[in-house]
Amino acid sequence: MVHAERVQFLNDSPVHADGRYVLYWMQQSQRVEFNPSLQFSIKRANEIDRPVVVAFGLFADYPEANERHFAFMLQGLADVAEQLREQGIKFVVRCGRPDEVCLRLADHAALVVCDRGYLKHQVAWREVVARDAGRQVVQVEGDVVVPVQSASHKREFAARTIRPKISRLIDSFLDKNDELCPQRSSLRLRVESDVDVRDTDAVLAELKVDRSVARVKRFHGGSNEAQRRLDVFLHEGLSGYGSARNDPASPQCSNLSPYLHFGQISPVDIVLKARAATDASVDDHAVFVEELVVRRELAINFVHFEPDYDRYKCLPPWARETLDRHRPDKRDVTYTRKQLEAANTHDPYWNAAMVEMLRTGYMHNYMRMYWGKKIIEWSSTPENAFRRLLAMNNKYFIDGRDPNSYCGVGWIFGLHDRAWTRRPVFGTIRYMNAKGLERKFDINAYVRWTEQLVC
Repeated sequence: MVHAERVQFLNDSPVHADGRYVLYWMQQSQRVEFNPSLQFSIKRANEIDRPVVVAFGLFADYPEANERHFAFMLQGLADVAEQLREQGIKFVVRCGRPDEVCLRLADHAALVVCDRGYLKHQVAWREVVARDAGRQVVQVEGDVVVPVQSASHKREFAARTIRPKISRLIDSFLDKNDELCPQRSSLRLRVESDVDVRDTDAVLAELKVDRSVARVKRFHGGSNEAQRRLDVFLHEGLSGYGSARNDPASPQCSNLSPYLHFGQISPVDIVLKARAATDASVDDHAVFVEELVVRRELAINFVHFEPDYDRYKCLPPWARETLDRHRPDKRDVTYTRKQLEAANTHDPYWNAAMVEMLRTGYMHNYMRMYWGKKIIEWSSTPENAFRRLLAMNNKYFIDGRDPNSYCGVGWIFGLHDRAWTRRPVFGTIRYMNAKGLERKFDINAYVRWTEQLVC
């Protein structure tokens, strides 16, 4: 059974008695395994003796998306297509705005099930479907462990305020649901796709998307690859994770954030498998869950309750006040965005981090913090720093453009943090410098590693 607190009825419309199928509009949870939206759809379809159709809207104008993002996503959708076919479920992919794709298919549906997204455009699309579908629309939340409104009814101040709330509830939401099978196949239904996502290269070549950022070789999208990386991490990376996760020169990370971004793996699945790993210490498990659940779901809490999550004014008042007070401070050096995107600064460590981002769509988390702090230092105003930091984050990172991105950029400027020692430019915002990297890590080994990277 899907936990009742994951399920939300978005309208008061009834189930349409003449509907030919139950429509699951897949947008956020781009996977088959551990997908409560799909399981809910199958359960309802079996109850009313209908097949299930899964639909996806392939939107070439998706906000801030480019070829790098689309390539990774399409690789994942190829996995979805194959896995659904094995279950006798038709996967219909059509080009267009996701809500419009859903509504066209909803005309012949008994009811519509959707997964949950938290960004403004994702919420707006679901509101349109709920308003215009003319039949019951049910949202099932599947890309968090603890549903956002079960965890808290307000914007949380910091990790320390949401942590106890999540800790009290987490075990209630870690039940492994029985994987239901549809009683009726939909493969013969006459409802067709615009594109065949099993041929990633052909689809990508036809899409009119931003080509300014190329796909990468370091990460291949899809649930199969996500599971492979999780297995490798649990066997080779979880033990010692508590103490080693912050070292960019010897990274001991799961590298799962791109897969979580596209819903290609479930956080519930990850936590359950991590708990079953016996080689790691209690501390290793605790730190991993802190990063995967507490910190990630704090970010989702932030974008859910803060309408201005993508604007400078989302920062806490103390942070904006201290940055404003130090606005006149002299910057030793400033760089244009063009110089930054060319990794052309005087700082070899920052340049190396930027190279990792440019060539692989990823950056070690500790270096992301250093990278962002330096952009504050090298920008003419804090507002300019915020804009360029968010723009580059969303442009180059595969896992950009999601709650973690907006929360992570905000953290650079003091969000979910506290005041520190006062410094020029930063005021009491947390400061990071090159000497700290040199003291803690073999940072030159990281630089040498990035020099070998290819796109």
